[in-house]
Amino acid sequence: MTTLSCKVTSVEAITDTVYRVRMIPEADFSFRAGQYLMVVMDERDKRPFSLASTPMEKDIIELHIGASELNLYAMAVMERIQQQRQITVDIPHGEAWLREEGDRPLVLIAGGTGFSYARSILLTALSQQPDRHIAIYWGGRELKHLYDLDELNALAIKHPNLKVVPVVEQTEEGFTGRTGTVLTAVMQDYGSLADHDIYIAGRFEMAKIARERFCAERGAQEARMFGDAFAFF
Repeated sequence: MTTLSCKVTSVEAITDTVYRVRMIPEADFSFRAGQYLMVVMDERDKRPFSLASTPMEKDIIELHIGASELNLYAMAVMERIQQQRQITVDIPHGEAWLREEGDRPLVLIAGGTGFSYARSILLTALSQQPDRHIAIYWGGRELKHLYDLDELNALAIKHPNLKVVPVVEQTEEGFTGRTGTVLTAVMQDYGSLADHDIYIAGRFEMAKIARERFCAERGAQEARMFGDAFAFF
């Protein structure tokens, strides 16, 4: 692990509760796609955030931080970022990084800002193996919460082997995508997941249900399912 001081270069409010934060570290750093960093609030208080940028980007770190009055834990981090424009991070952490060996199809599943985790893996996989079959399922309460959907759709045009599946809980006029939950969408689309590598980021309960149902009902291999949540149950 490396402790770095980072200069915040931009803070963008991309929804009413999500901020895109970009920063420049003071020294060299490295991580694997799918890992996360800890924002150091003090010696005993370190708070985890997935890296939305990729290991190929050597000069910049990007985070997607969901912060609101309902999430004071993250809001305190955002307040420090906005007030001081400088933060200290501890990097890297996590075992749910992209396994780069082989060419098994990938299924990436994200809820909300869990997309930051999936984004790093997706961009890295496309860079290394541009013809690898990848499906990304991104769920949010409303369409506006899928804040980088335009970027994903542009990637899908460039990479015919990439399938992008947005899923929303609340429909709105003109939306032609899927409704309900991301897990239901995956279950509907795959009769078997035995040959897939699955990466998941979202609420712990979602990850728990995914592992149980995918393994029991779709033949997924538990050893080929990856998510930081799995370290806690």
